[in-house]
Amino acid sequence: MKIGLTAKRQIWLALLALASFSSLNAHSQTSTTVALAETVVTATRTEQPLADLVADVTVVDRSEIERSGATGLADVLVRVPGIEMIRNGGPGTRTDVYLRGAETRFTAVFIDGVRVDSQSTGGAPWEAIPLAQIERIEIVRGPAGAVYGSDALGGVIQIFTRRGQGPLSPYAGIGLGTYGTRKWEAGFSGAEGSFDYALGVAREASSGFNARPLTGYNQDDDGYVSESLSGRLGWQLNAAHRLEASVLSNNMEAQYDASNKKPNSTYDDRALNLLQTKGLNWRGKWSDRYSTQLSVTESRAQYETTPSAYLTMTRLNGYLFQNEFRFGAHLLTAALERKVDFLENRPTNPINRERAQDALALGYGWRNNRHSLEMNLRHDQDSEFGGQDTGSVAYGFALTPQWRATASAGSAFRAPTLYHRFSAYGISSLQAETSVNQELGLRYVQGRTEWSLVTYRNRVSNLITFSSPGPCASATGCYANTAQAEFTGVTLSTRQRLGEVNLQASLDVQDPHDSANGKLLKRRASHHANLSADTRWGTWLVGGGVQLSGARYDDDANTLALPGYSVFNLHASRRLNRDWSLLARVDNLGDSRYQLVNGYATPGRSMYLALKWAPLR
Repeated sequence: MKIGLTAKRQIWLALLALASFSSLNAHSQTSTTVALAETVVTATRTEQPLADLVADVTVVDRSEIERSGATGLADVLVRVPGIEMIRNGGPGTRTDVYLRGAETRFTAVFIDGVRVDSQSTGGAPWEAIPLAQIERIEIVRGPAGAVYGSDALGGVIQIFTRRGQGPLSPYAGIGLGTYGTRKWEAGFSGAEGSFDYALGVAREASSGFNARPLTGYNQDDDGYVSESLSGRLGWQLNAAHRLEASVLSNNMEAQYDASNKKPNSTYDDRALNLLQTKGLNWRGKWSDRYSTQLSVTESRAQYETTPSAYLTMTRLNGYLFQNEFRFGAHLLTAALERKVDFLENRPTNPINRERAQDALALGYGWRNNRHSLEMNLRHDQDSEFGGQDTGSVAYGFALTPQWRATASAGSAFRAPTLYHRFSAYGISSLQAETSVNQELGLRYVQGRTEWSLVTYRNRVSNLITFSSPGPCASATGCYANTAQAEFTGVTLSTRQRLGEVNLQASLDVQDPHDSANGKLLKRRASHHANLSADTRWGTWLVGGGVQLSGARYDDDANTLALPGYSVFNLHASRRLNRDWSLLARVDNLGDSRYQLVNGYATPGRSMYLALKWAPLR
């Protein structure tokens, strides 16, 4: 792929920034290493300190989400190393998230431990996940099939809603912005005795902008309305046993311009997205060595269009029984898991099917001074296409108290969706898409300085594509296991604090390509980067950032190029008094005109102002 002068400058700017941060490190070291006390659960499904993990993990907390002023979840994720986002217009429209260049269906997504997926398109409905209800996001880059089973070829993203702790803490907020954007939210959380609780509601609406400014499409603005609710209730039965229930619901209506309308169409196309998750989880600690977890979950993702009559609904049921055995530096895990997937599709390509996957997963972890070892094996038995085995091994070695090297290898798979197999374009004999991944990493943590370098190679076989006519019912073409792909790349990221200034930067250089012809996979850039900084200025927290992306192709043949782009954002916030705070944000400061998908517009310069009431305790 040819990279233009602008794209080259972006690369050099990003590299220069990263090099500058590294050089600053030498002048800002402290004599002791600050241990990272933060814990994560997504990497191995067991709670572990972030500093001990061998996996490549990023955590985004609520404060970062609020400072971002982002409209959608994908707008937050695109600022995380290794992630790109594609959207057909504004918020509420079809959104894809590429983790390390992998297809959006190759990322396993969970909300409070509840699996979210579409058995129609494959992958989570990112546009339907409400950002207002999210407290924390854990991103694990690299395949995790040996832990989670199907879907995790590129990685895992787990989203957590608010959880109650401490005294009653209410909050409320309103916001106004460009494109007629208006938001309000309210909720409370806390804990009393053996109970903890959290409840939040939110409504977001926008008049939007014309997302399809081409002749032959409706030239109206394409807005959206989103109404969401989340709740969690925990009951600490005694010192060893805890019961927790969680629910989330989001109902979104978004305007869009269909691609098959007649010229000068005035059709007001609308998409109705409904996402619901429910989870019940019990955890028991029987001794210092042995604990168990039992989870029952359900999610529903429904997509409907009007006036064109189409509906697809996916329901996923999950049952997990996990056991943990701890013996000094050793951790053994054994899990039984059952997944049941159901798809209803109508009126076109009518489908009413379900399938089940039963799995046994075994894990072993060892921590001893400078060494960390993780090994996992899993067998999934699918009621439709049979068994699939996956495994992984990862090793970390502390070269010094500050330097840590890691190496890992693992396999993963994605079961074909029920639509892939039973629609008019489907073939029931489709096999699972499989991958084998290797990666090496180097990480440095010292005082207020942190940076990491990860290089990876992920080979995917049996890739499902829409191919030529065959044994399916459709005369236009069929799905088939016809392709192979390879995702290789390097991710360099750093965090540095100098006095009151926080600096962050990441650079991804990647080569996601078709193994048969070497061409880049469409809508993925060969490089992308993020730079940001914030500091205290009097009573204000002020900051800014820039997202940089190189050129991409919008077709498999690599003939339709989309130019690279730069987007600058600014934010400022301050606490007005003990109870009230203010947030102001300007996105796309330079009013950059760019496309993520050919023929679809993206937001221009926009402003947002929010006022929040949250009494300090």
